[in-house]
Amino acid sequence: MKQRNAEILCIGTEILMGDIINTNAAYIAKELASLGINVYHQSVVGDNPKRLKDSLELAFSRADIVITTGGLGPTYDDLSKETIASYFGRQLVMDEEALHRIERHFERSNRVMTDNNKKQAMMPEGCVIFQNENGTAPGCAIEGRAEQEGKTAIMLPGPPREMKPMFEQGVKPFLLKDSDTRLVSHTMHFFGIGESMLETILHDIMQESRNPTVAPYAKTGEVQLRITARVKNGEDAGSLLVPMMERIKEKVGEFLYGIDVGNLQTAVVKALKEKHLHVALAESCTGGYVAKRITDVSGASEVFECGMCTYSNRMKQELLGVKAETLANYGAVSEETAREMAAGIRKISGAEIGVSVTGNAGPEPSEGKEVGLVYIAVDSDSLSEVFTLHVNRKDQDARETIRYLASSHALSLILKAVETVKSLNI
Repeated sequence: MKQRNAEILCIGTEILMGDIINTNAAYIAKELASLGINVYHQSVVGDNPKRLKDSLELAFSRADIVITTGGLGPTYDDLSKETIASYFGRQLVMDEEALHRIERHFERSNRVMTDNNKKQAMMPEGCVIFQNENGTAPGCAIEGRAEQEGKTAIMLPGPPREMKPMFEQGVKPFLLKDSDTRLVSHTMHFFGIGESMLETILHDIMQESRNPTVAPYAKTGEVQLRITARVKNGEDAGSLLVPMMERIKEKVGEFLYGIDVGNLQTAVVKALKEKHLHVALAESCTGGYVAKRITDVSGASEVFECGMCTYSNRMKQELLGVKAETLANYGAVSEETAREMAAGIRKISGAEIGVSVTGNAGPEPSEGKEVGLVYIAVDSDSLSEVFTLHVNRKDQDARETIRYLASSHALSLILKAVETVKSLNI
């Protein structure tokens, strides 16, 4: 089967002006990669028919498939369909089902439908229509004829809440209809090792890999490896993926915190649930950041007891039981204070695991402690430990980075405590 290439063309002057962040391109690129469709270029163009036409011609000069988002609305400057239909030599015709759906959408929301909304139901002749279950503008796909043969344009609405389900429910099946192969991926999540070190250790594996492939993706404080195998429909991808993942585990398994878990906080909630354990938090410099990340995960109420944001020394003493002499002798930003905070929150809550964070997120030094110095402590029957974090950042986002990395290390310590309980069979 011929390898297909796609280009993503996002339409909207508001994107060019920086009024909104273009998350659509990232989502579509990731989804196309999972389908085995290469993306070599991404573009953004404003709401201008001439420039859109030029961008479309350029995109089709180097890609078989062009996927657009935006420009399908009811207003005068929403001209994506008109411009793309003209490129393919198609007329716009009324799609009665789309019109009926738009009318029902306005009825359900008790709003008056104006005449310009009917424009959204005008679709290119002979296109495949993707009905919109979350808004008014349907999407569509046009497959080229004559001089455009082999070229396909896919038009999607701009709002992500409309675009994503339309891609999943309509575009994916459309793109896969002629495919006899599929891509299957697993994502391995690592924390505590940098991207460069991970690549150095796995250099030979990554260089030699053809099927499956191994691709690294760096995030703040962690690294992901996507392991992807191409198999024929009906074949088991596990025979390719599992041996590769085992090879990787042998080399860097100590830093692996999960496979296909999404993120650290999801891995934490999952691990706590599996062991029927609970965690409680005492936070200072992170200001509840760790608690927020945990409670972002559905089902966190089963494992999260409480969180205290004890910023002042008085609250550390009165609520958590940190000794006055500890604060006087070592300061709030210290290993000793972190230990007592973790023990205090565990005692108050009755949770099996207590975790604390105290440090200096800046922008100025305090207590003679440098910016970026953070202590993260864990207290449980099987593990009592303090991790010292040094974040040497001077940029304008340093404070946020310090707080985020501190919260990530706190989550990692929770996982370590859970694993210790598991290994001791408590």
